[in-house]
Order: sequence, then C-alpha cells, then structure tokens
Amino acid sequence: MNVIGIVGWKNSGKTTLASALIRELSARGLTVNSIKHAHHGVDVDQPGTDSYQHREAGAQEVILAGGQRFAIMHELRGAKEPTMEELLARFGPCDWVVVEGFKTHNHPKIEVHRQDSPRAPLFLKDDGIIAVAADYAPDFNGPVFDPNDIAGIADFVLSQAAAPATQQHREDA
Repeated sequence: MNVIGIVGWKNSGKTTLASALIRELSARGLTVNSIKHAHHGVDVDQPGTDSYQHREAGAQEVILAGGQRFAIMHELRGAKEPTMEELLARFGPCDWVVVEGFKTHNHPKIEVHRQDSPRAPLFLKDDGIIAVAADYAPDFNGPVFDPNDIAGIADFVLSQAAAPATQQHREDA
C-alpha cells in the first residue's frame, strides 16, 4: 500500500492540498483512500441520532449504512488511540492512501509551509518529509512545489510508488 502524508502547521493549507491531491490521483484512475488525524474530541455523530444513542448505550462499534455510503464509528472507551498501521489495516485494497496529519509518524510526507507562518518548517527536524509545497523558496534539500501545482505534486507522488510485487521479484532474480 502506497502512503503519502500531508503535514504542516494549522491553517497552512493541508486540507486544501490533500483534497486536491486525492482529486487528481482519482482522476488519473487510481483508487485513493484517506486518513485525517483529528483532535481528541472530534465526533462525526450528533446527539439525538439513533447511531449516537447506540454508542452512548455502550456499543463498541456502530455502522451507519445508507444507499450512498456507510460509516463505522469505533469508541475507544479509554483504549489508546490506534496507530496509523492499525488504521491502514482497516482499509480495503487501494492504490494510495493520503494521510493528513500524523506529522510525527515515519511515513513519507509533503510539508505545506507558508512564508508568513510564525512557526519554523517541520522539515528542519523531520527526515520523513520528502518534499515541500510552499509559497516561497525554502532552504530544503529536495523538491519544492508551488502549493497550486497539483499535477506536479501528483507526478512526484506517483514517482515514489513502491514497485509492484511482481516487478520486485523480477528485479530480485
């Protein structure tokens, strides 16, 4: 499974880039899944709904299913937050997973950084950042993209893909 992360400080444009990258990769015929890391208290279910009441009653997992989509809500009930590996294992087959957040995890990441940010770039301390999308020319020893160059960023991401298992076997022979 190919994974690329989009990281950066709050309000840097992470969601905009992640969404555009997902759209671009999908338009190229690839199957893309995503993980969005959120703050502790996030809740996609609203008080008063049936599924909310099921969770409040003690259900560990609730599947909300309809004609267009389904969602699985899993209550941690004091357990540790799942690792990214545990979350990835829950996905069905796909070509790429775009991860927004999880900035301390060791997967390959693209940092979104703005010139007017009061915070230093993450790439200064994170070797997992393999490219930067910035509105200026940062001193980064790798590819730097304009945040609006979605096609260029997608081309770069695709160039990072792991070789298919059949290809790796041929190369190992």
